[in-house]
Amino acid sequence: MENGDIPENANEHCPGPQSESAGKSDSCAGCPNQEACATAPKGPDPDLVAIAERMSTVKHKILILSGKGGVGKSTFSAQLSFALAGMDHQVGLMDIDICGPSMPKMLGLEGSEIHQSNLGWSPVYVADNLGVMSIGFMLPNSDEAVVWRGPRKNALIKQFLKDVYWRDIDYLVVDAPPGTSDEHISIVQYLQATGIDGAIIVTTPQEVSLIDVRKEVSFCKKVGVPVLGVVENMSGLSQPLADVKFMEIGSSVDVTQKVISCLRENAPELLNVLACSEVFDSSGGGAERMCREMGVPFLGKVPLDPQLCKAAEQGKSCFEGGNKCSVSAPALKSIIQKVLASMKDEESN
Repeated sequence: MENGDIPENANEHCPGPQSESAGKSDSCAGCPNQEACATAPKGPDPDLVAIAERMSTVKHKILILSGKGGVGKSTFSAQLSFALAGMDHQVGLMDIDICGPSMPKMLGLEGSEIHQSNLGWSPVYVADNLGVMSIGFMLPNSDEAVVWRGPRKNALIKQFLKDVYWRDIDYLVVDAPPGTSDEHISIVQYLQATGIDGAIIVTTPQEVSLIDVRKEVSFCKKVGVPVLGVVENMSGLSQPLADVKFMEIGSSVDVTQKVISCLRENAPELLNVLACSEVFDSSGGGAERMCREMGVPFLGKVPLDPQLCKAAEQGKSCFEGGNKCSVSAPALKSIIQKVLASMKDEESN
């Protein structure tokens, strides 16, 4: 237990050997280290000093959270990072979803490896001003499962913070796993002394997702992390009518070409309109109503856009070149501008 690190064979909810409850809490029962922790001298974690030194070159830290998995949180994290880098900011993206790292795929970095120097671990760079750190770069192959208990996950998060040489950066975007578990508690604990600008929480419109998002908002309030706002992702399917695939009702016969030809001949102006459909039930008011009830900012809605899904699969920005997503990119840009404006206002107060 050198330097107060949590041992790898500790129980899942280990309070840490430096905690006043070490060896005494209910979660310590049956742990092979219980007696050693109970009798060990207590004191501040020396690694927090090293983390504070590393983070002194990071101007802003933003957590991206979600209560429920599969709501597009990692897609939002990746596109937020692309957008900030596109504004000529220096950006770092840290993936702390230890068991389900998505960032290597979503930033087109599959197969890349982490390198070490005398300054520490070097992030993998998408561009000169966008570096990424993920356990995905450390696995022998992308199919390898990470079967770790909480203490080992926490140790890696700490290592990402104290051993990675991020250089002078404007924004550190932290992509967290769904829920409010060990990883979330650890990242807040490790960064609290250095200042966290806040959290952006991603959800989908239906109540089954919002139930867990309310817990995420409650978590932020309990640990003192400001909620920068909530994003309602996959808020209806929107795509140009010309991109829609048409099928005969009751069969699998593709009649797309027949429909498009008919429209082109009889109503060509309709080929320039968007076809929209509510995929998820939002009759309960969605994220906007939840934000009013819980007193947190509502940042906006991002439609379910097949072009955005394609950009994420290809590890590309949705804002540039041929990958530009005409439906989702403007919504994302508006949300990001709101976040930056609120952070600027908070900074000036």
